[in-house]
Amino acid sequence: MSDSQHKNRDRSRDLELREEEMILKVTKEIVVKFIEMGRVTPTSFEEVFELVYRTVASAKSRHSR
Repeated sequence: MSDSQHKNRDRSRDLELREEEMILKVTKEIVVKFIEMGRVTPTSFEEVFELVYRTVASAKSRHSR
């Protein structure tokens, strides 16, 4: 693999990691707001987090085309 290809792959991986981090941060902020509003309880946290995460990730992929 050439040096240029290796750098491009590294940049692509860095971008993916940054996007994943942003999705997690946005998801966390939304879920925290739901907790503050009393809409999420410890028993519903996992389910709600997964639903919000999927929604945020889906919205990101739809808008980054």
